[in-house]
Amino acid sequence: MLILKVISRLLDYPTAEMFAAKDELKIIVETCKELTAQNRSQLLKFIEQLAARDIFDAQESYDLLFDRGRALSLLLFEHVHGESRDRGQAMVDLMNVYKTNGFEVNSSQLPDYIPLYLEFLSEQTPEYIEEWLGDICHLMTMLSERLIDRECYYSILFDSLITISGQEIGLEERAEVAQTVQQEERDDTVEAIDKEWEEKEIRFDDPMVGSCPSSSTNGLQQSTSHSKHALNPNTVHQVPIKWHSVDGKAPDAAQVYGL
Repeated sequence: MLILKVISRLLDYPTAEMFAAKDELKIIVETCKELTAQNRSQLLKFIEQLAARDIFDAQESYDLLFDRGRALSLLLFEHVHGESRDRGQAMVDLMNVYKTNGFEVNSSQLPDYIPLYLEFLSEQTPEYIEEWLGDICHLMTMLSERLIDRECYYSILFDSLITISGQEIGLEERAEVAQTVQQEERDDTVEAIDKEWEEKEIRFDDPMVGSCPSSSTNGLQQSTSHSKHALNPNTVHQVPIKWHSVDGKAPDAAQVYGL
């Protein structure tokens, strides 16, 4: 599905190559049958606005938007698992899905990077695409509303993905998500970033002190605490991500990396 490749490129870091391909991207959007007329119109406007910007300004804005704070992180499991150990296993599971479906990851990005996830889905069947986008539909709604709250036109990318998923997000549910977003404390301010980097007080009665942290399968140290921006599984905004295994068994690191 070419439209997923287009959205993947638009959601990725802006490059001169992407700007140069503006006309090709617009043609795919104009002929896309998976989107509504409103989605197509908004996407075309997005491409024009983005490509009209100075490339360095566009890149700076992108960094400030997606790489400053966790609320708009483009890493799926940042929102689902936060900093828990489950994130490492989820990475393994997703890499196994890619490998099982013949999708070779030639990227330095983590497997749950949304543009990479969309690139993978673009090569799958429509039924597969709808199911897997449906799994993260509530997450995409949350990201869209956070972008709308910041008056950012990137929200149309997530709204288009929701349309492609075939999921119906009612006005009442959307309004509830918007209300939740409006009550959130911004995590991209200077004060919030300083607080995030403050040295944590060491307590010797902490059971984690002196213990060895478990190593994750992606080589990153994991924490048992959850990010304050992870979605609460007990709320209406639960993201029911379920990684599908061919044999029904959960893969381990050895299977994924051929160890």
